[in-house]
Amino acid sequence: MASEIEPPAPSNAIARFLRLIRFSHTIFALPFALGALLVAANGRPSVRTLLLVLACMILARTAAMLFNRLSDWSLDQKNPRTANRHRLLDQPAGWALLAISAIGFLIVSAAINETTGLLAPVALVIIFFYSLTKRFTSATHFFLGFALAVAPAGAWIAQTGRLDLPPLILGAGVVCWVAGFDLIYATQDVDFDRREGVRSLVVRLGVAQSLRLAQWLHFFMFLALIAFGFIARLGTIYYAAMPLVAAALFYEHRSARKLDLAGINRAFFQSNAFVSAIFIAAVAVDRWR
Repeated sequence: MASEIEPPAPSNAIARFLRLIRFSHTIFALPFALGALLVAANGRPSVRTLLLVLACMILARTAAMLFNRLSDWSLDQKNPRTANRHRLLDQPAGWALLAISAIGFLIVSAAINETTGLLAPVALVIIFFYSLTKRFTSATHFFLGFALAVAPAGAWIAQTGRLDLPPLILGAGVVCWVAGFDLIYATQDVDFDRREGVRSLVVRLGVAQSLRLAQWLHFFMFLALIAFGFIARLGTIYYAAMPLVAAALFYEHRSARKLDLAGINRAFFQSNAFVSAIFIAAVAVDRWR
């Protein structure tokens, strides 16, 4: 299976950096953190808490993506799909920005409340650890899901100072959702991963079985969203939005079955961004009405 090659690096330094960390993909995890925050605050978090949670999300994701790029620096140069990444930023600058974003995350977390300050180093370990898992386990997709599931849990703790059942249910859904779409995305690199000895379930199970597993994972994600609505006592508006989530997931899997790489990339971004947007819109409208 051929892989889509990244376009040449832009001339603007900020644009290169944003492409390196795939800043546009922040839209995937951020709505689930904000949704948890809105539920925990009954729709009205303070401006201070909201801004601090947003800052934590951006800093944590930036640090995680930089660590991922730096840990895979030599491997990415061998993969035609990612061969241009090393031209976006040099390694010394990458390590410096990683340190700044990680320290910034720790400082901002400590400014929220005592619990978030104490748990911030644990959160960093979790989100960094994912980047190393492909070297020793095929379950790397689930570690990525777990890393993103930290977001709703952290946002809930930021508001309440404790961890309750609703963010755990939502986090389980995020794990299934992310693992499922990462399996689809990983089909692009199956030949390269086999050749280089990179571990993934796509290599272990094959493309067809991996896509079936992704379908089941997204089914469980959908059930988790329903359960979250029940546990969090969300209303009719939230449940009315769930068919739209199901439709977006169906579109993503239909595109994946065609094994069209351009279609996979398009469906990957559009479908998952739509799922996130529908979720946060449904929670916000339900809590603000």
